[in-house]
Amino acid sequence: MASKTWIAGLAAAAVIGVGAWVYTGAGQSAAPQSTFVLLDGSQKTTSDLKGQVTLVNFWATSCTTCVAEMPEIISTYNKYKDKGFNTLAVAMSYDPPSYVVNFVESRKIPFQVALDNTGNVAKAWGDVKLTPSTFIVNKRGEIVKSYIGAPDFAELHKLIEKLLAEPASA
Repeated sequence: MASKTWIAGLAAAAVIGVGAWVYTGAGQSAAPQSTFVLLDGSQKTTSDLKGQVTLVNFWATSCTTCVAEMPEIISTYNKYKDKGFNTLAVAMSYDPPSYVVNFVESRKIPFQVALDNTGNVAKAWGDVKLTPSTFIVNKRGEIVKSYIGAPDFAELHKLIEKLLAEPASA
């Protein structure tokens, strides 16, 4: 019985340790240098993300989880956009541009959407193949958290608030 308690304690310590590791910034890596081609034809680079907390979401119109989480992503964007938060949705290379445009217009997506026609952006961001894949980038341009599948939005909001409170340079 003592060994079960010891193992449970060790497991709890590991979870707390990993949580602290994620939230204290250990293991953060610079967001990969990428050029995003937005629906209006303009371009944004990873460098342009610096100074804001940014949610980068790889998605597809054919992905049911992506479509289902989009209202939450819109709500999150609207909640924090005036506080230094940005959102960039990156449509996967296999998603027909006309479908993406129709989706963005019909759902009145309020943030920038990029087309990854070549797949180079998804490749640069860890060879993203599964959607939705979401990355949270701090003001310094470092990835601090990533999600495969829909995030826990309550947890995500706490992280965003913590990151928004941090200085742009550390």
